[in-house]
Parts: sequence; C-alpha cells; structure tokens
Amino acid sequence: MTETARQGDDRPVLTNRQGHPIHDNQNQRTVGARGPATLENYHFLEKISHFDRERIPERVVHARGVTAFGYFEAYGSWGDEPISRYTRAKLLQERGKRTDVAVRFSTVIGGRDSSEAARDPRGFAVKFYTEEGNWDLVGNDLGVFFVRDAIKFPDVIHALKPDPVTFEQRPERIFDFMSQTPESMHMLVNLFSPRGIPADYRHMQGFGVNTYKWENSEGRTMLVKYHWMPKQGVRSMTEEDAANVQADSLGHATKDLYEAVERGDYPEWELLVQMMEDHEHPELDFDPLDDTKVWPEQEFPPKPVGRMVLNRMPDDFFTENEQIAFGTGVLVDGLDFSDDKMLVGRTFSYSDTQRYRVGPNYLQLPVNRAKSPVHTNQRGGPMAYEVDPGGENPHVNYEPSTLGGLQEAEGPGYGEQGPELRGRLTRSRIPRTNDYLQAGQRYMLMEDWERDDLVANFTNQLKQCPRHIQERMVWHFLLVENDLGLRVGEGLGISPQDVANLEPLPNQQLTDEDRERLANLGKNPPRDVAGLTMTHCVPDERHVVTR
Repeated sequence: MTETARQGDDRPVLTNRQGHPIHDNQNQRTVGARGPATLENYHFLEKISHFDRERIPERVVHARGVTAFGYFEAYGSWGDEPISRYTRAKLLQERGKRTDVAVRFSTVIGGRDSSEAARDPRGFAVKFYTEEGNWDLVGNDLGVFFVRDAIKFPDVIHALKPDPVTFEQRPERIFDFMSQTPESMHMLVNLFSPRGIPADYRHMQGFGVNTYKWENSEGRTMLVKYHWMPKQGVRSMTEEDAANVQADSLGHATKDLYEAVERGDYPEWELLVQMMEDHEHPELDFDPLDDTKVWPEQEFPPKPVGRMVLNRMPDDFFTENEQIAFGTGVLVDGLDFSDDKMLVGRTFSYSDTQRYRVGPNYLQLPVNRAKSPVHTNQRGGPMAYEVDPGGENPHVNYEPSTLGGLQEAEGPGYGEQGPELRGRLTRSRIPRTNDYLQAGQRYMLMEDWERDDLVANFTNQLKQCPRHIQERMVWHFLLVENDLGLRVGEGLGISPQDVANLEPLPNQQLTDEDRERLANLGKNPPRDVAGLTMTHCVPDERHVVTR
C-alpha cells in the first residue's frame, strides 16, 4: 500500500485487463520475502508483457544508442587468485584469452532521435561471443536502480516518460512516483548529480547492477557484482554544460565514439568483480540481492578479471545497432542467476521484448548469432531466412530420436542440484530495505561541485511540482542526509518543521537509525563516511562546455 491508497477517496480501483482488483501492485509473488519468484505471477506477467509491447518498432527503453565492437581479454585471475577457484566459465580461465564483444551504449527514456545530453541513466550492455555461446551482461552507468522488484518497472518508466496526454516530460509525474517509492532515493541522488549526464560514452562507468552467481567445477557458488571502469577516467557534465552541448548537437556522444575509434583512440574498460559467499548475509544492514544497493568495498573488494577494448564501429547502423538484442538470461556455463527480484523480471522481459520488436528469429541475425556452433530443432516463424543446422537427418526436428536427429550434450560431471527452497508463497518486500543510508553516504562522498549541481537540479525540478510532493521529497531528503534536505528545502521555502508532521508511508520499513533521524529531523549530524569507498564514487572530472 502506498500513501495514496489510504486517502479514502472515491477514485477507481486498479484492476487488470480481466477486471480483477489489484490488491498489491508493489510486490511479485515469491517463495518467502527474498524470492525466488514464481512463474504463475499472473498480474506481473500480464503487466510486464503488455509493457514490452508498448512501442513498435523502436525500443520502449534504450531507444537512443550506439553499438561498438572489440574484444575482451581475460586475466585468468580474480585479483591475485586463480579464477578457476570461483568459476569454470571458459572465457575467463586463461590469461590473455580474447573473446569478441559487441557493446551498446544508450540512454533510457528518450526516443531514437532524442538528445544524448539529457539527464538519464545510460545503458551499458555487453555481448560476449564466447566459445560456449553468447553471454550478455546488461547494466547501466549508475550502479543501482530505482526499484527492487520488476513488477514496478513499467510504473517507474511510465513516470519518467512523457505525459500520455500532452507528451510532455513533467517533473510532477516523476516526483509523484518517487515520493511514494523510498527505495528510489539512492538512484535519484546519483541521477540528479552530474553523473546523471556523462560527458560521453567513453568516459562512463558500467555496472551489472543486479547480483549474479559464479559456479566452479565443484559446484560451489558465490554471489558476484560486475563493474566496468573506464581507463579514460570518469567525466560528467552539469545541467549548464549539458544545455550548451545540446544547443549544438543531439548526438554528441555517438559522434565522439565514432571519431575516437576512427583516429585509433580505442576506448578501454577494466572489468572488476565483487564477490561474497552465497547466502543471505544476515550480518549486513541490506540484502545483497537488492539492486538499489551497492556492496561496501572494504568488506567486498572489487578485483580485476579482464579488460575490454573497442576498435570497430558498425558497418551498417540499422543491422548492427537497431537490431542488436540483449537479455539478462543469456549466460554461459559457470555463470548463473541469483534470486534478485529485478533480475528475474528482466530475464523474462528482455528476451520477450526482442521476440516482439525484432521477431522470433532475432537470434539468426548476424549481430545476435552465436559464433560457436548452433544446432536447434526450431523452424519457421516470421522472417526466418535460414534453417538452423540440425542432425544428420533433415526429416527429424525433434529430440529424442533414433533416426539421426540431435542428441543431448553430455552432463557437466557435477551435481546440477540447486538449493532446497522452503517458504510460503507471498507478496512481500524483502526484510532489509534500508532505503536512506547508502543514498546519504553517496551524497557525502560527492565532490563539492557535484553536490551543488545535485541540489540545484532537485530544487529546480521540484519547483514545478505541487506542494505536497515537494514536502514529501524534502522529508525523504532529510532522512537521506541532513544537508541535502536543508539545502533543497531552503530553495523551496520548506523547513524541517513544515514536514515534521508527515507520517512514514504506509508499510514503509524504517530502521532504528531512520527513526532516530526522524525524531531529530533537520538537526542530524553529517553521516560518517571516513574510510568508506563506494565503487561508483571514483573521481569525477567536470566536462566544462561553454557557448
């Protein structure tokens, strides 16, 4: 239940297309509060499937983007340790082993011809053409996301997209949703800082965002997070810098990438991996599967496993950029999913979107096709332009067969037996939400110029919102970090006393620290971040642009 649900007015009740009232539009049905999710999530599947088909033919999200090609070179180690201790994925085992890659950088909300200088998360999707088939690592440039459950993905995107009546992107709609979604605070602190507008794609970080697993040859699993760090350094723009760029060009980042590769200035990123034991980690104040959180580096140091170099641009923009397709479910042996609720939903949604947008045979396109041998029994469908190689007998397109069809591969030689799952089917938030702590730490770790721009951006956007939305956002910001709430509140003419009477949102989970801060609203000391390092807080150089 959100704040709007307890107002007791006469507004119509949310239903699905079958006319069924929706009592919980915030949580998927899962085995226990942490998951995993179940396939018979009817409301979620109907909601996300419709969302996947909302646009034709451009992508609903990530419509504006550019693809580049190159290679990934493995170090054969995780830091100083042999990587085979943690994963059996072949592409990572041997030092110097190179794997072809395609990378698509993109903005999220704008259409195909929108500005690349807009404030927006950037997509950072990598397709590895490995000897065992494709691996897609699909993430963004900010390290976290707005929501932790995929059932809310259509809602957050709808709030960020233009008004369906006027087609105007309105702060009122954005902060109406965010004010009711405390888990979004960490992402908002990143997005409305200069890091929400990278100088270009070459000077941009990349993150897998979700929690994945590695598995070694003995079947031992570890939880992992992926981070791409640009060797060129991180460079971002203020709102003013971005406006000056947009005055001259809508596609400055794509142009920059083409020109850099053409002159032989090949951009490079190092892939770092954080790792922790595969269990619930009750000792932490957050859930490691929560994609609104990062893992503290002091406890889980990111260590390098390889580097990526981009050295070729598309020969044809449409076939190699518009038709390239990624999916979080595309993994190779030794890499696996976690029960991350956002990852489970993305894994269904991404591939479902590609089957709709490009067609059921999208994996036959050269840019998407695996470079390892492909043998399937799939036939037909729109735009099929070849028949996948099958077995010796072309008449057999099924398995098992004694007449010359395909056969199953040999087993991996270890037990493919996952954990035993016990729990009641439920619709619940994960127990450890802790929505304000990391957002406040992120604010304190910013450079002064980043904080100044963040405050100005929040203030200018919220001035366009109704008073009750302004007050709720100031209330959230005061819980995130006192200085942030006071400065934005001052810009809006809202004091801590003006919002002290606001109750927490219905069903909002406050920590003991949150309650202490709430009791001392507007008077809390700065958060202590001495010795704290957050992966997405590497030094940020301002890309100054004047007119």
